[in-house]
Amino acid sequence: MGLSDWSDCDAVIADLYGEHARSLVHLARIFVDHRDAAEDIVQEAFIRMARSLHRIEDPSRAGAYLRSIVLNLARDHNRRGLLSLRHQLPTDDLDPRGVDETVADRHEHRRLIEAVRALPRRQRDCVALRYLLDLSVEEVADTLGVSQNTVKTHLKRALAQLRTTTGFTHDGERRDR
Repeated sequence: MGLSDWSDCDAVIADLYGEHARSLVHLARIFVDHRDAAEDIVQEAFIRMARSLHRIEDPSRAGAYLRSIVLNLARDHNRRGLLSLRHQLPTDDLDPRGVDETVADRHEHRRLIEAVRALPRRQRDCVALRYLLDLSVEEVADTLGVSQNTVKTHLKRALAQLRTTTGFTHDGERRDR
């Protein structure tokens, strides 16, 4: 039975939202600088999903479809340089661990995010889906509409590039330079 056979579209979207929204915001954050923008992208993805729910034949593909919408919307967001004042970071979000440690952690995080963003599009998508959302290679392939071997190739190339540009290893530890 396809999603189009489900009688209550609102209930289907609500269920999908409960299951996927948090991970989709994390995914969007890899591509956009501000959490509010990421949340807006995810909200738009669910709106688009609701409009095209009747086209999805296999309910198990709903998550892949949502991830694909988020990736496309994040790309569009960055391509157009969309940023409003309401997407500015709050000034009072300091970490209680201490300013020096927080700044150092944010600097390393920012370097890694910038390196991921600098990857070619397909490699960036594979890395974000595989390591941020912790999807299997099969799920990444399903989301992107490519073969599992293609995903593995993109991941291998991306990780090699990230090791070169950031000095981080696959497990997130920084190697000595």
